[in-house]
Amino acid sequence: MSDHSCTYYDQQAHTFFDGTVEVDMTPLYGRFLPLLGDGAAILDAGCGSGRDALAFAKLGYSVTAFDASPALAALAENHTGQPVYCLRFQDITWQEQFDGIWACASLLHVPTVELPDVMDRLRAALKPGGILYASFKYGSGEREHHGRHFTDLDEPGLAGLLDQVPGLEPVETWVTGDLRPGREAERWLNTLLQRTD
Repeated sequence: MSDHSCTYYDQQAHTFFDGTVEVDMTPLYGRFLPLLGDGAAILDAGCGSGRDALAFAKLGYSVTAFDASPALAALAENHTGQPVYCLRFQDITWQEQFDGIWACASLLHVPTVELPDVMDRLRAALKPGGILYASFKYGSGEREHHGRHFTDLDEPGLAGLLDQVPGLEPVETWVTGDLRPGREAERWLNTLLQRTD
């Protein structure tokens, strides 16, 4: 996450938490979780409110969660009742530890130039054959919006990114509307990727 995106989330942590913690993500869980085994180890990467980490834990998965914003990490820790690391994507060092990584609306704050390294770090954190879910605002290029940095991706942009990350292959890619009420017109690029090396 860029420094000012992190500052934004620190300043707006309660507002962001309240606006996202109750969103029903079941349709996306239905694509991701069937690719994992019972009790699989999941990394919630950029967990925000902790909504998804808590949902996965309630379903019996072994969940590790982190967020770059100290304020959000504290709220997520309180919400989930489990430790939440305060960590940036650029600093993760796990090796072959997770069956699945859930990066829902979080990688989009990583600058384009840093994404290949971050994706390679996520690949390394997966066990061989492990699954990564990621979502980006649908589009191309980088932009600043209300104090946050966004890297938007479409299908060609995702393909170009994956060309720079050997060992991570697409399983499925699809476009959805936003699941938050009143924002259904916003489009998201969703992708499931598998570690193949």
